[in-house]
Amino acid sequence: MNLLFLGTGTSTGVPQIGCKCITCNSTNVKDKRLRASVLLTEGNTKILIDSGPDLRQQLLSNNIDAISAVLLTHEHYDHIGGLDDVRPLGMTQLYAEKRVLSVIQRNMSYCFNDIKYPGVPLIQLHEINENDFFIENIRIQSIRVMHANLPVLGFRIGKMAYLTDIKTIEDRSIERLQNLDVLVMNALRVSNHISHLSLKEAIEIAGRIGARKTYFTHMSHDIGLHDEVNKLLPENIQLSYDGLQFNI
Repeated sequence: MNLLFLGTGTSTGVPQIGCKCITCNSTNVKDKRLRASVLLTEGNTKILIDSGPDLRQQLLSNNIDAISAVLLTHEHYDHIGGLDDVRPLGMTQLYAEKRVLSVIQRNMSYCFNDIKYPGVPLIQLHEINENDFFIENIRIQSIRVMHANLPVLGFRIGKMAYLTDIKTIEDRSIERLQNLDVLVMNALRVSNHISHLSLKEAIEIAGRIGARKTYFTHMSHDIGLHDEVNKLLPENIQLSYDGLQFNI
């Protein structure tokens, strides 16, 4: 299975509009972060997790012209705002919780009317919950986490798990994340935040999960410079960056 990081930034991206901090002014490409999203490829199956407002740019930059399915973690705009950009890809299979699907149907009603305007995105909705499900022959395990008071789904696929917008995670979810080769998890910034993990909190939870390798994502400019932060992290934990790609 191949994992490609399409974006590793939080809702404002990096650089943040109007900001002149050291991270936003960095010339290192690893400090340029589009909104968080990854693409998993197993054989001919391509699974996109989240479709933020940078999706068009991400697909073009990585020469992606086909997607087998889209998994949505939750309904916030930085995770769903690019859905309209699947127009050229044909029928899109979209998997999300009932609450999230309702938001998609409301926001993109033109895709689901009985009489559709020509050229609208073709989206087939699939309701999921905390039970396991399959995309083609690939088993997806849903992992419950909390984004402050908002329930969010993470996903475990084989020896890889993708969790974003976590603030808290229950022991039962930790138990389902044992024996991972790769964990991808959010770490917003150094200081505390009401609905996202700080760097210190993310390191602590990563230690409880115990994956062989952990990559932090969904980072703001306040996380600091990529290369400098990586020097301070435990050996098996690193910041991800846009365009990072490897096989699992």
